[in-house]
Amino acid sequence: MRLLFIGDVVGKTGRNSLRKCLPDIYSKERIDLTVANGENAAGGAGITHQVYVELRNMGVDVITGGNHTWDQKDILNFIDHEPCLIRPANYPPDTTPGEGSVTIEPANGGPRVAVLNLIGRVFMRHADCPFRTADREIEQLKDKADLIVVDFHAEATSEKEALGWYLDGRVSAVLGTHSHVQTADERILPEGTAYITDVGMAGLYDSILGVDKEGPLKRFLTQMPHKLSISDGKKVFNAVIVELDEESGKAVAIERIYRVM
Repeated sequence: MRLLFIGDVVGKTGRNSLRKCLPDIYSKERIDLTVANGENAAGGAGITHQVYVELRNMGVDVITGGNHTWDQKDILNFIDHEPCLIRPANYPPDTTPGEGSVTIEPANGGPRVAVLNLIGRVFMRHADCPFRTADREIEQLKDKADLIVVDFHAEATSEKEALGWYLDGRVSAVLGTHSHVQTADERILPEGTAYITDVGMAGLYDSILGVDKEGPLKRFLTQMPHKLSISDGKKVFNAVIVELDEESGKAVAIERIYRVM
């Protein structure tokens, strides 16, 4: 089985990069499942139902979240009705809308794939422990799914690496998101889990983390709030393709994609 996992989609420019790249990838690669982090997909902060439908229509099967999940209030109107949109599982239980994981059962009789979303705690807002949450979620998912893929939305490289090692052999892949900068440390860990610290982003290439340079520069130089904007221009598309053995659940290969257009 071949999984395409796309880094944080940032605004309309990021969505347009998917629109340009996905047809070519789908025509050349045998992709069985596509996952994208969509917490920045609407204007660079959050996701709306219109944007959710747009991503789904482009072939994205599962959309994951992170620290900007709730930035667009529209999400509260639909997250409970769209199981393919998930948010971090280690948000407070029972009081948080939506689900932290989803299991996809392919119509062609292929393997059942669970996608689990977690958020880090280092340099982030408070959340429940991602390690203990992963233990609990994997215990619940292992009888429902043949393969488990984790989107770990976290700031600290050390926390991401730690979770990768902690889950090695228990999940098929631990794929980092949030930094919008693709790392070059993709590998298969000793017990068969595919790992990368950060998949990167789909968005504006000549930017600061996907937004126009002027806003962040003014914030850094003046320590005053300035509006952030996203213009249309040269685009970057970051993703990974992970090949998974359907019988063992272990990763066979992981390959980075970095395209500028």
